[in-house]
Formats: sequence, C-alpha cells, structure tokens
Amino acid sequence: MEKYSKLGTPEIGAFDAKNTLGTLLDRVEQGEEIVITRHGKPVARLVPNTVSTDQNRVQAAFKQLRERARELAKENPDRPAFDWEEIKKLRDEGRR
Repeated sequence: MEKYSKLGTPEIGAFDAKNTLGTLLDRVEQGEEIVITRHGKPVARLVPNTVSTDQNRVQAAFKQLRERARELAKENPDRPAFDWEEIKKLRDEGRR
C-alpha cells in the first residue's frame, strides 16, 4: 500500500516494493522519486539515474593520459614503453 511522506514523496513498504519493482522502475524512469520503507521507517530511495558522461571530458582525459605516457617515455628511455594493448588485454581478462 502506497503512502505519501510529509513532502509528498510516495512511500511503499519493502514487501510491496519487491512485488511491484517493475512498475516502480517505470515510474522512476519517468522522473518520480519513491521511498521504500521497512516497518514504516524510510530505508531506501529510488531515484532516476541522471548521471551522464560528458564524452568531451572523457576524450580530453584520455588525451592527457596519452601525452603524459609519451612524456614519461622520453624522460625514462631505459624504462619499458607503456603498452596500451597489454593494458587492454589485462583489462579484458579481468572481465571474464
């Protein structure tokens, strides 16, 4: 059974939330926030995932990393080169 907080936020008990999760997620996708309670006390809040990645910032960060890797390679010629392919291979192995 859904109730509303003093601020007008919908509240739903944990048991009901479990049984209607799909519907709650649909509502959250539309921008609604929902509080989940346990024995009448708020324990969690479902909120829209509004975090977005600024691709320009990501690309700029990678560019800086590559430039720094080149600088380090020039400063330390006796050190092994930074191998992007090896790093990618190790990353992908960790995903298995």
